Amino acid sequence: MATVHLRIGDLVWGKLGRYPPWPGKIVSPPKDLKKPRGKKCHFVKFFGTEDHAWIKVEQLKPYHAHKEEMIKINKGKRFQQAVDSVEDFLKKAKGKEQNSDSKGDSKGKKTSNKPLKILEEDDEDLSALKDPSEKPVKDDPHFHHFLLSQSEKPASSMEPISKRLKIIEEDTGSTSIQAADSTAINGSITPTDKRIGFLGLGLMGSGIVSNLLKMGHVVTVWNRTAEKCDLFIQEGARLGRTPAEVASMCDITFSCVSDPKAARDLVLGPSGVLQGIRPGKCYVEMSTVDPETITELSQVITSRGGRFLEAPVAGSQQLSNDGMLVILAAGDRTVYEDCSSCFQAMGKTSFFLGEAGNAARMMLILNMVQGSFMATIAEGLTLAQATGQSQQTFLDILCQGQMASTFVDQKCQNILQGNFKPDYYLKHIQKDLRLAISMGDMANHPTPMAAAANEVYKRAKALDQSDNDISAVYRAYIH
Repeated sequence: MATVHLRIGDLVWGKLGRYPPWPGKIVSPPKDLKKPRGKKCHFVKFFGTEDHAWIKVEQLKPYHAHKEEMIKINKGKRFQQAVDSVEDFLKKAKGKEQNSDSKGDSKGKKTSNKPLKILEEDDEDLSALKDPSEKPVKDDPHFHHFLLSQSEKPASSMEPISKRLKIIEEDTGSTSIQAADSTAINGSITPTDKRIGFLGLGLMGSGIVSNLLKMGHVVTVWNRTAEKCDLFIQEGARLGRTPAEVASMCDITFSCVSDPKAARDLVLGPSGVLQGIRPGKCYVEMSTVDPETITELSQVITSRGGRFLEAPVAGSQQLSNDGMLVILAAGDRTVYEDCSSCFQAMGKTSFFLGEAGNAARMMLILNMVQGSFMATIAEGLTLAQATGQSQQTFLDILCQGQMASTFVDQKCQNILQGNFKPDYYLKHIQKDLRLAISMGDMANHPTPMAAAANEVYKRAKALDQSDNDISAVYRAYIH
């Protein structure tokens, strides 16, 4: 296949991760935004939004040559609006050229036959890329999850950046709630009129609360370290003095803490949630814990007339900040439905898995796989180094094959850069592996891969890596 040479001003289809190609235009990046190292890419501004990203050249296709192909495979109101924006933009640009040509003809000048160039390199007026019928970009659900994964944060002049792109899929009969995808159609969320409480403002909880507030929910917060509440109070949250007070004041109270002991203490401890539960009050446990803990909490909450739902989340701090978590829910179906707008605000989709305990089981299995996979990737990187192979080349090859993913690319890049700032704590993935192995024991099911990975994470913890990112498991192999 012949190489397509693209330049600033060209219209393109840009592919971001697992999302469908989206129409955009290659533009000059801000002067203070560095190009990702070692990657051939262009800075793309997307139509119908004010989103932008560095896109690898292999993920770009010329707009006109692939227009019919893309329209056939991609559906959805937002996608069509973006395509319409491109066509409107082309018509306006062509009209300007014709006007210019007619003026030239009137002076006896020959009309130029050069192809139309969309915008000059230094043209910063990108307002034409946005559909004027759309709402302000802060309510626009496009692409945010991927935009800054391989570059520094843009200057404030490039903001605002819209929230995220959500993909509408055909109903396959699964238990996935469709309300979580309505943002892609409506461009906004109608917040519930119920009062929301949130307990726990760690890596995951902070992003969740921020998105709940942004989408208009009335939220009361509590955290064991009270200072963490200050930022959210400034954003409009209310302050609860104890978990019991939050549960008493609110219709639905969420919690997101570190482990089974913390989850139990929050409910059963002094001034705990249980003291604030009255008939009709809802409690949603979002922590990743074992099924036995969920069963215990469900029983004590419902014994007081409360309604219980577990809703652990699959994701990381970045996904939490971007509102791109996957929510796994189980328990009281009516609570799940009452939480619809909250789940829309914090996640890209949610699943209802039946009786309480099922979500905990599924979450532990997912994290068992992720933790084992991360340990294997770290093992591969260190073996490459030990045998005289380039780690960067190993990563480049890996990311061109079937195992390519944003997760692999980001975690490996962090390792190569020595950046272990936590996106998901290593100590938490080790906890999840331990709980998954225990769950396997109870089911008399072998978990040898998880057991091996668990030993590597235990070694990393012994090397004081507990509060670093899960990718710091790499250090267990080099010490």
